[in-house]
Amino acid sequence: MPKEAKRLFDKQVAALKQPGLYPVGGDVQGLALRVTAKRGKGASGVARSWVLRLSTGETRTSQTGKPFAVRRDFGLGSYPEISLSEARQKAAELRALYRSGVDPGAARKAAKVEQIKLQAKRRTFKDVAHECHGLRTEEFSNPKHAAQWIKTLESYAFPTIGALPVSEIEPSHLADLLRPIWVEKHETATRVRQRIGSVLDFAIAKELRPGPNPADIKGPLGEQLPKSKGVRKKSGGKKHHARVPVEAMPRFLADLRTRTSISAKALEFAVLTAARSGEVRGATWGEIDLEARVWRLSAERMKADRIHRVPLSDAAVALLESLPRGPDTALVFTNSKGGALSDATLGKMLKDLHAASVERGGVGYGDPDQPGRIATPHGTARSSFKDWSRKSTARVMANGNRSSFPDEWSELALAHINSDETRSAYARDELLEERRELMQTWADYCKGAKSDNVVAIGGQR
Repeated sequence: MPKEAKRLFDKQVAALKQPGLYPVGGDVQGLALRVTAKRGKGASGVARSWVLRLSTGETRTSQTGKPFAVRRDFGLGSYPEISLSEARQKAAELRALYRSGVDPGAARKAAKVEQIKLQAKRRTFKDVAHECHGLRTEEFSNPKHAAQWIKTLESYAFPTIGALPVSEIEPSHLADLLRPIWVEKHETATRVRQRIGSVLDFAIAKELRPGPNPADIKGPLGEQLPKSKGVRKKSGGKKHHARVPVEAMPRFLADLRTRTSISAKALEFAVLTAARSGEVRGATWGEIDLEARVWRLSAERMKADRIHRVPLSDAAVALLESLPRGPDTALVFTNSKGGALSDATLGKMLKDLHAASVERGGVGYGDPDQPGRIATPHGTARSSFKDWSRKSTARVMANGNRSSFPDEWSELALAHINSDETRSAYARDELLEERRELMQTWADYCKGAKSDNVVAIGGQR
């Protein structure tokens, strides 16, 4: 039988200030006060804490060959924050758990883990959205897209569900959020839903909430909103980028060339290369090879994450040669402060040209297929080019006959991704010289050139 410790009382415990382990006796065996000297530079005095020492029932042999019972120590808190009576109560509860086969240490850790999980599930949608955005930042093609992603949520989601625990968001919350913009701003509402869905997918992956994702349009959310197909049909179908009609391109380019601003030059270069606005505005002199007459864009600069080479027409080369050349790292087209042009700048140029044309009594530069919409830089540089390449019979064959350009050529010029095996084969080859013919013919058409190699849409020479 182990020797029972003498029962200590409050005053006796308070007087224990020498380092050591002091059993306090009483109804609970193994309870003791541990006194240790405080550690750390300049520290003085002692620290006192409660310890419950329990036998595991295991016996081991010491180095001297003597058997000994294995014990485990469980901390019960500091003294005097935890009084003697409180320590006795805690010790009694732990001993009871231990006798029932429950490991108090493991139980305590499990309880702590559950508490952490519970706290995590109380994290707000706003907090989780910012964490998700931070993780996804490297996936965006440029900083502007990254900023737009979180800005959409700040504008449309945070005011209503931003403060809600991510674990408590239900389809009804999202339906209430989306309903005011679902019809009037359907494309915006679709992007909002998709980005909320991404945040909630992230939360599910981190076990912050259970599945399924309440933003899934095929789930209960879809039953609480008008069907997307019907909304699009009622609003006139999917909106494309407004563009200058192909037959108006020579007039448009002539009008554009009366402007001498750098934004006019950038817009013209976009038209001549059928490039995206961001690709043009981010172009550097290091990408331009005037000797080879090629504009080389890295994969990082492309939406398709693939290197893209653009053959430069005579007009494109002349435009570049008219600009002051800077170092390789310098932007080709800059604003008054030397920074990159904004997409709004190119858009304003088009709107100004439209307004000036209308003021002169002209028809301006609206999209005839989308009444009331003025052409955009993207639509004019790319959609107009694609329309022309489909309809034009400007290509002169070896036998003298005229033909349209192969669709693969214009798809490569637009740097579109295609899963078709035939187009993939063309994509590997790039068809740079063939596309050089295509881009030169396009530039000649926009200029309104009168040559044997150019036949305008509708058969007008």
